[in-house]
Amino acid sequence: MCGIVGYWGPHNPKDVIINGLKKLEYRGYDSAGVAILDHGNFKVVRASGKLSELQKKLEHETFDGHIGIGHTRWATHGVPSERNAHPHSVDGVSLVHNGIIENYQEIKEKLAKEGVKFSSDTDSELVAHLIARDIAKTQNLLTSVHNILPKLRGAYSIVVVCKNQPDTLVAFKNGPPLILGVSPKEVVIASDVQAIVEYTKNIMYLEDFETVEVRGTQFKVFDADFKPVTRRPHLIEWNAKVIEKAGYDTFMLKEIFEEPRAVASALAPHIDLDKMQVQLTGLGFSADNYEQLPKLDSKKDNAKTQQVFKDIERVFIIACGTSFYAGQVGEYLIENFAKLPVEVDIASEFRYRDPVIPKNSMVVVVSQSGETADTLAALRLAKQCGAITLSITNVQHSSIDREAQGHLYLNAGTEVGVASTKAFVATLAVFNLLALQIAKSRDQLTEHQEKHNLHALLAAPSQMEAVLSYDKFFAEAAKTFKSFKGLLYMGRGISYPLAMEGALKLKELAYMHAEGYAAGEMKHGPLALIDERMLIVMVAPRDKHFEKTLSNLQEAKARGGKIISIGTGDCRELKDLSEYYLSLPEADWFVNPLLEVIPLQLLAYHVARALEYDVDQPRNLAKSVTVE
Repeated sequence: MCGIVGYWGPHNPKDVIINGLKKLEYRGYDSAGVAILDHGNFKVVRASGKLSELQKKLEHETFDGHIGIGHTRWATHGVPSERNAHPHSVDGVSLVHNGIIENYQEIKEKLAKEGVKFSSDTDSELVAHLIARDIAKTQNLLTSVHNILPKLRGAYSIVVVCKNQPDTLVAFKNGPPLILGVSPKEVVIASDVQAIVEYTKNIMYLEDFETVEVRGTQFKVFDADFKPVTRRPHLIEWNAKVIEKAGYDTFMLKEIFEEPRAVASALAPHIDLDKMQVQLTGLGFSADNYEQLPKLDSKKDNAKTQQVFKDIERVFIIACGTSFYAGQVGEYLIENFAKLPVEVDIASEFRYRDPVIPKNSMVVVVSQSGETADTLAALRLAKQCGAITLSITNVQHSSIDREAQGHLYLNAGTEVGVASTKAFVATLAVFNLLALQIAKSRDQLTEHQEKHNLHALLAAPSQMEAVLSYDKFFAEAAKTFKSFKGLLYMGRGISYPLAMEGALKLKELAYMHAEGYAAGEMKHGPLALIDERMLIVMVAPRDKHFEKTLSNLQEAKARGGKIISIGTGDCRELKDLSEYYLSLPEADWFVNPLLEVIPLQLLAYHVARALEYDVDQPRNLAKSVTVE
């Protein structure tokens, strides 16, 4: 959950580290701190609260060294406070940690019996104690790190420095991402490439149980057995300017307005415009990388992909949070187009319920960051069960991307706001293409249907631009909406997951009570919630469910609920029942979710702003959930 930066080089370490932490503050903002070499010791400065509090404390601090580490925290063990902020220092050893040490209590009890006194409530401090006690014997930071690694259970990425070796950084990981950026003059270690690309675009992802020792611009990588690993950094294409706000008040609003472009970018690589055909190329399925496909002998990726899709008999979609709701939309698309049974699971439930995965199943794992801990664990379980695996991520070379057998990318661009927006719509676009490709591979899609659907998808970005005009409406209406006791979101069919996503966004941003339901379930309990203080958000496009959804809306109206309805075109029926009616462009049922989600996001955004909450960094949340 936390953000880590380590630096060695000619620039002022304070400036590089703070700049990097700004890029990583989406990962946590409970507290922050640095440890930077100064006159032979690592001077530690920490602050509770957001990074700006640390910057104030560092304003007049100077350092004469060329090496340091920094951290921005999302609390797991120990409340947010300066006492629990990183870096943690013990006897000249200073470290920063992202993750959770699961055997924390066991280690702490043992150290306490040996007379150790603790200065924080964190699990991270214990690792500093273990290294410091070992280094008193070995006098070597790398050796001591290797010695204590077997004592740790859990998910961790750690960067550590020691005053006895002031030119050395040692980093090691198991789970959360850790990336090494190298150039002829400097080295940056960080949780995300955003903190690195300003200094170098030559990067290397550390694998689990690997350790890297950095001495100056030289580095060595070691595996779990402490054997040297030969690996070269690779060049990435990344422009640091893409994470700037570009004139918007917040990253989230900027990213909502980038959604049409995100959908266009998600579609572009996979549609042959000349033939108007779907072509999911570059998925990477290969007969060489897993034994489930022994009969594939073609070297052409597209042929391999079609064979995989032709042979599967069931699809599982595994994800968390917003990606889970996108997966539920994917279920409707794949079952409708490809006529395949689909099961959608929350990753944290899937991995612990001993799932039965029949032969010839494909497991699709969805994670914007590609680092979601539960989703990664579910992917590994699916592979153990013999399923074919396909990842949908926004980050190439992320853990989930590297471990899945097939790969699809959202191409949504950097998403800084903690509450996902443009990555969600890009996921919906990719699921449309995936459903069409599976259907085509299984002879369930006619040429006419393929062309029609692709034309409809290609028109979606311009339709989304039109829906963005509701931004001004919600900016004004939010002054009223913020006073309701709660919001009840409802929809049917493919709009049902959108209702749940809308409720999630309001909970994430405005901290208000919100529920998302299938409209047909209203009489089975939710109807009791409705009175004049409850705002009803009904997602009701004119599709095959419209008449039944209209009946549900009439029931809500009769109980005194105040209604916002989202429908298609100039819909008189919805207008008559609603306090507010929002008209969406005419679109096919599979395109509607791309349009429906925008007013739901704008509603949550502006209510939160009206309540004066931080929409980019909502409380208690982090962008990338890299621990359970």
